[in-house]
Amino acid sequence: MRTDLATTGRRAGAAVAGLVATVALVAGCAGGGDGSASGDTPDELNYALPANATPNWLVPLGISGKLATHNASLIRSLFEPLVAYDGSMGTVDRVPTADLANEITFADDDMSVEITLDERTWSDGEPITSADVAFWFDLVSANKADWASYREGALPDNIASVETPDESTVVLTFDKPYNEEWMLASQLTLIVPIPSHAWSITEDGGEPDPELSQTEEGAKAIWDYLIAEGEDLSGYEGNPLFDTLSGPYGLGSFSDSGRMTLVENEAYDGEDAAGIPTINFLPYTSADAEVAAVRAGEVDYGYIPTSELSNAKQYEDLGYEVVNWDGWAITYLPYNFNHPEMGPVYSQLYVRQALQHLIDQDTISEVVWHGAANPGYGPVPQNPDNKFLSDAQRENPYPFDPDAAQGLLEDNGWTLGSDGVYVCETGSDCGEGIADGQKLSITIFTQSGSTETDNMFAEMKSTFEEAGVGVTIESAPLNTVLGSIAPCEADAADCTWELPFFGTAGSWYFNAYPSGERLFATGAASNFGSYSDAEFDEIMAATLEAGDDEAMQTYSEYGAENLPVMWVPNPVYQVSVIDTGLTGTEQDSLGNFHPQRWVWGE
Repeated sequence: MRTDLATTGRRAGAAVAGLVATVALVAGCAGGGDGSASGDTPDELNYALPANATPNWLVPLGISGKLATHNASLIRSLFEPLVAYDGSMGTVDRVPTADLANEITFADDDMSVEITLDERTWSDGEPITSADVAFWFDLVSANKADWASYREGALPDNIASVETPDESTVVLTFDKPYNEEWMLASQLTLIVPIPSHAWSITEDGGEPDPELSQTEEGAKAIWDYLIAEGEDLSGYEGNPLFDTLSGPYGLGSFSDSGRMTLVENEAYDGEDAAGIPTINFLPYTSADAEVAAVRAGEVDYGYIPTSELSNAKQYEDLGYEVVNWDGWAITYLPYNFNHPEMGPVYSQLYVRQALQHLIDQDTISEVVWHGAANPGYGPVPQNPDNKFLSDAQRENPYPFDPDAAQGLLEDNGWTLGSDGVYVCETGSDCGEGIADGQKLSITIFTQSGSTETDNMFAEMKSTFEEAGVGVTIESAPLNTVLGSIAPCEADAADCTWELPFFGTAGSWYFNAYPSGERLFATGAASNFGSYSDAEFDEIMAATLEAGDDEAMQTYSEYGAENLPVMWVPNPVYQVSVIDTGLTGTEQDSLGNFHPQRWVWGE
């Protein structure tokens, strides 16, 4: 018997009307609750982007440093994935009305999956076919080392063959049986069909050649062109690549300052159509600037700092609903295990245990984040409680205990220096590669723009230094942080970062199956700190192959106890303020926003 996971006989074709040709600019200010901050018309909405986090990637082929959730959400508005999951319906599950797949059927032996496509068209009127799925595979397979979601052994390595028996059917044969839940939620969701009839080019104005991608040389040439176009932010507006789309919106305008506008794709023939014709995405250099805009009524869907939760009535009186946006996420700082000086120090488990003992997660969550963060002790999201969590992670193996931290260090050869900072005593064996006289002084590189983030690291700095650990804090906009922390080798000029933080709104948002192979597996693209543990690799591999909860609980326990990263409290994605006249604003726990579902009330 074959397992039919999802069948929907939906999405008949619709007449092609073309993308909206003009974009209305932001109009005058109206207070929240008056229909729209962008004016009296319900045809526009102003959405506030996270402070210091501007869109910088709209091509549906992710590369390192471009995986921020706002980028992913905007891409999904332009290009629908093959399989869509989100948490906006109360649980994290597939949302078939937001993807291009119709039926998804796994074979009895879990060695293959057959996917039939909906009857859909690109915005230029050409049909979306199985060739567009195969085109994506051709590009990613030939350029997997540059694809940010790549991990050896996972997609596309785990696909032995891609067959297209007809224009509406794709058959993927695996290299071995896999957990269906993981394959569906964590692998098939990465596939974004690309228009082979329009994007199979290697230069501006080139003649598309869909067969070119079937050779490695051709696929690399197409990839290089598309990635170069993706990096040319100043050329987004008017770029013909964005004339061929599958999503409910098209690109209206784009400024490299971060401001952009989405406009309704009138040729869209799916079931997740735009409810508001024009969405203006507004950038801010700080949370204070954004809050000022909210108070002035210039924002319809925005956010406030957690410190403002005690003043919620002020925003409610302005016509906003105040709502926590909780995330299915974890928050952490990756250690750079290849840092030329501190890498050997971070490689010692006892050092990581000592540092973890110095983080007062309860106080940080309640005082610094004003209750809008939850302690996190390991690699599985802890809120809400779930079947994947181990007891070891729930119970916190390294509670706040400065005495225990100092004991671990002193038992392994560290003594307090005259400046109050621990130093590896001459003649001591502090661990492989740690030189005599090495100081325990760490550098945290954090995203800017958040008072709570600044206060969290000020509190941690105070606690660490009191316990004998030196701390330097540097900050930069989120895109700068993410663009500076690619996995590196110790002798590389750019391998100078130590402990980066990009988690003001949570560091990593999972799909429904929260396995960690993309984050912690040896060689994974998002394993920024180059953590490598053969036993952990085996455990993570088991979570992909086993069909029970035990493997995930083993993973949860091992990650909590062995500390591949520094665990810190997991904040809500944001405290949202939403115009009370707006509907369809159920917030996605995966951290994505879905502007097509926003609708102004009558």
